[in-house]
Amino acid sequence: MPGARMLSFDDALRVLWAPDGKIESILVWTLRLPRSLAAAVAGAGLAVSGYLLQALTRNPLADPGITGATAGAIAPIVACFVFLPWLSSAWYPFVGLAGGLAASTVTFWVARGGTGRPLHLALGGLSVSLFLGAVTIYVLLLAGPQSTALLFWLSGGFQGRSWAQLAHMLPWVVLGVAGALSLHRVVAMFALSDHAAAGMGLQLDVWKPVLLILAILPVAGVAPIAGPVAFVGLAAPHIARLLNPRGAVWEIALTAALGALIVTCADLVGRTVAIPKELPVGIMTALLGGPIFIYLIQRDRLDFRAQPS
Repeated sequence: MPGARMLSFDDALRVLWAPDGKIESILVWTLRLPRSLAAAVAGAGLAVSGYLLQALTRNPLADPGITGATAGAIAPIVACFVFLPWLSSAWYPFVGLAGGLAASTVTFWVARGGTGRPLHLALGGLSVSLFLGAVTIYVLLLAGPQSTALLFWLSGGFQGRSWAQLAHMLPWVVLGVAGALSLHRVVAMFALSDHAAAGMGLQLDVWKPVLLILAILPVAGVAPIAGPVAFVGLAAPHIARLLNPRGAVWEIALTAALGALIVTCADLVGRTVAIPKELPVGIMTALLGGPIFIYLIQRDRLDFRAQPS
């Protein structure tokens, strides 16, 4: 496996500060650093996406996977890869954004605009995800020799990710996270009822689509690079709220930091626990975060309310 060579802490620091073109420098700057940064950026974006969806729907079960946003982004990207091979991958985030928005809109419609019970959102998102998953599998069956590469991508992971791929993903995540931070007061108002938010002067018809787009932007940027990375968008916001940050802006920032930490640790464990093989990062995020989420459920600590600013 590329990059499996062990480096001491001193050697890693040395080549970070003074790249010299030797093998250690190549390992750090070409293989390990862009991969770790890509994992951190993806984790931060997906965590904030989950936070926004939970605030928008006032539903503790909302996240990019459960709302169908991830499946909505993945299915059209797979279709473009198979049926439109001439289409540049630079367009894949836009394709993913359109698919994610369409899938989330259908899910919210099933869940009565996000105002229904959590069960409505879960069942609606599950239905949309299963349908789009079936479409994706059908397209894979038509892909022929290409299906191997697609299956590897669909397992989720950051193996071989380069600086160029990080650069493609970064603007989408930055837009989503920066937008959430700049609109933290609006996000906090959405934690109230629609009537209370409207009474405070919030134009729901304007801000609901805006927050939905901000929530899907990171998914659209991450999906073409890393594939589907599950769970982090569901768990990170709840873990952040348990730490009782002061205000919605700190809550969003903490959610992003925790998401980055979870995915980076999952990627690190996945590529070292079974050397020379790798485990998909999606499996590792579930193994690392699943017990934490079960603990939260058992303690009845799930909460979707943003902290007041």
